[in-house]
Amino acid sequence: MLFKLATLALVGSALAQRPANTSICDYYTTALLKENTAANQATLLTLVVNTAVIGNYTKPNVGIKVPGILAAGMYNGTNVNLLPYFDGGLASSNNGTAAVAMNFLDDGGAVPLMMNMPANGTTSNQYYLLTHLYQYFGVLLGCSLQGPSATSTFPSYQGEASQYSVHKYMDLSAAEVGYFITQVGLAAASFGVATADVTAVGMALASLFDYSCAPPTTVIPAQGPQLQAICIDSTCPVSPNATCAAYPMAMQPLVANVSLAMGEGVNSTSSMGSGTATATGTMVPTITPASGAGKSVAGGVMAAAAGLVALVL
Repeated sequence: MLFKLATLALVGSALAQRPANTSICDYYTTALLKENTAANQATLLTLVVNTAVIGNYTKPNVGIKVPGILAAGMYNGTNVNLLPYFDGGLASSNNGTAAVAMNFLDDGGAVPLMMNMPANGTTSNQYYLLTHLYQYFGVLLGCSLQGPSATSTFPSYQGEASQYSVHKYMDLSAAEVGYFITQVGLAAASFGVATADVTAVGMALASLFDYSCAPPTTVIPAQGPQLQAICIDSTCPVSPNATCAAYPMAMQPLVANVSLAMGEGVNSTSSMGSGTATATGTMVPTITPASGAGKSVAGGVMAAAAGLVALVL
């Protein structure tokens, strides 16, 4: 399904004037797609998420380059390669009881995304992941027309409540989470989202995901407070309200496919003989933030947001 995006050619100063009482989703749905409907909100989130995942694919856009989450890159001088978490190279997915390798590019990969679809079919890992990303970011960006059920035109979030639980076996670093957040910000900016709104998105994502030991937070009202931190290795800043006892020891994921892992993860022979993973020693329950950590972590959010804005200016 291809969408005519000629209205993007009109992106300009008008998009910098979002009223404070209008959500980012509602405002840019109207600005880019003319009518604020549930279907158009779903289209907007599809465009932004697909671009964040695979990089620029729509024309016209405002000329901001988006490498995409699946592309290897660099964040603050650190090489980042997130692809092995998506293609089954690492045993980094949570099946509910253990770390397993799962291919989330199993239903067409980038091809359906370039046609503004989540996948070729509706029963794959890829479809599950992409549609849940659309729904989750719809909540974060304040889409007012998401429906209450999976059969709605643009459903409310239907996925797991705790993003920590989803990502716990990935042992993500500050650079990896920062790179992910940057791609989301760049994707939004590529459609003309104003700098202030890109900053707001980046700060919201950083505050939710970027601080180890973060206390339970409510993202989806119906799901209540949940552990949401996905940055959990030793490079991650500790939350000023740390609840480290709630987070088990972080473990590096095992290599499931050497060629797909591309140097990421650890081999089972180096996993302390456990056959599961290697402890990084980062989620020890006795960790507590140092005096003044609240200020330093808040400063980290601002620095991350400033860095993201610098990339899009």
